[in-house]
Amino acid sequence: MNLGDHDLLSAREQLFHERVRECIICTLLFGSLYILCYFILTYFKRHTDFTTVDEDAAVNRIALWLCTFTLAVSLGAVLLLPFSIIGNEVLLSFPQNYYIQWLNGSLIHGLWNLVFLFSNLSLVFLMPFAYFFTESEGFAGSKKGIMARVYETFVVLLLLTLLVLGMVWVASAILDQDGASRESLYDLWEYYLPYLYSCISLFGVLLLLLCTPFGLSRMFTVTGTLLVKPRLLEDLDEQLSCTGFEEAAISRKINSGKTSCWLNFDVEMLRQQYLAIHAHRITLETRRKASAWQRNLGYPLAMVSLLSLTGISVLVVCFHVLELLLDDAAMPRGIQDAPLGKVSFSVFGSFGAAMQVILIFYLMISSVVGFYSSPFFIKLLPEQHNTAMTKIIGNCVSLLVLSSALPVLSRTLGITRFDLLGDFGRFNWLGNFYIVFLYNMLFAGLTTLCLVKKFTWTVQAELIRAVGLHKLPLPVTRSYQPSKLS
Repeated sequence: MNLGDHDLLSAREQLFHERVRECIICTLLFGSLYILCYFILTYFKRHTDFTTVDEDAAVNRIALWLCTFTLAVSLGAVLLLPFSIIGNEVLLSFPQNYYIQWLNGSLIHGLWNLVFLFSNLSLVFLMPFAYFFTESEGFAGSKKGIMARVYETFVVLLLLTLLVLGMVWVASAILDQDGASRESLYDLWEYYLPYLYSCISLFGVLLLLLCTPFGLSRMFTVTGTLLVKPRLLEDLDEQLSCTGFEEAAISRKINSGKTSCWLNFDVEMLRQQYLAIHAHRITLETRRKASAWQRNLGYPLAMVSLLSLTGISVLVVCFHVLELLLDDAAMPRGIQDAPLGKVSFSVFGSFGAAMQVILIFYLMISSVVGFYSSPFFIKLLPEQHNTAMTKIIGNCVSLLVLSSALPVLSRTLGITRFDLLGDFGRFNWLGNFYIVFLYNMLFAGLTTLCLVKKFTWTVQAELIRAVGLHKLPLPVTRSYQPSKLS
């Protein structure tokens, strides 16, 4: 064996070891996410659906495994962009370190491709299969069992697939007059699935446009319920005494079990009032027992942090709007090879990259809060140990749509300069300047509007509560109409 053959064999061995190492890393990462998501879903699922030994329990267990896979993919899509940004900064800081040579562009690009593939698989096949599988009962006249449900599920899924394929092809033929693009849809793997996922991603980005500004304003309320508010011209002892008297009075009415001869009390309504007053009393006791550091430092610091992150997000989007008008390079685009370790993706270096990661996580948390706070999707909010399997499937699908659109949202709004890798950058609407520009303007406008409205009403309510005007009776206006004499 000459020297050239030996070098070629060494290169092949090195390439083989790199591929094996990447497979092991991806398997460990996804396995860790799968275990974490399994514990999350078991915390919310209804235990009565899995305690029996009949086929319904087996069907629910299979659907739970599919939902766990989908939720793991969703969490991987959320961590995709932060992991890439942090990996680039680590390679910049330690370019010659032996222990981080496994972190390279091939690994990052492979993770992006895997997340894209698993997202398509979950949205197109796994989640529809899980839903129809839990709702199926087998064809009429067939032998009952799991296989009968599997046959019915595959038939329904096949019919749904044909319907969706036809609708997307007809929509493409109507909207796009180019015959070559319609012919390309016949290629299922190379063109059709990316085109379908592009439509789903556009829907997810539009959903983020509605949920994220609302969630940014709701974050202040959610944080306020988790932390202890400072005392501002309030007498907690007096409020505790009044709440205790109200709780004792309602409890006496419930325990008496008798109704007055003049009044007829609704016991169920009294129990709801008792629970609300009891929860309010617990909150007041927690506020009274809290230390001065928790009252006077924790709550203001959290509010200032939320306000700062929201303000930075709006400023970044406004600056990106100006960049779109002046420079074509600000448009989101896709690349096939990630130049990791060459240059930082922020003008502020590692600090800017860390701020980008924080903003990405903050936008995702805000979008989830806004999603579950909206009146259209509040029914999907999971309950502890009391969530049906169909609701779990709906939550997994919704979180997958939101999380898979997060990298596109972050690049479209200019939160990061990291370009979209793999098939994420092949979305047709990313190259449309008017869509990207209008999206940035709507996001900045809706976020500012929600914050102004939120702070206006919040400040007004807090001032009224602090002064004590909320205890005053409302004035009764009487309208006098002169009687007409016939």
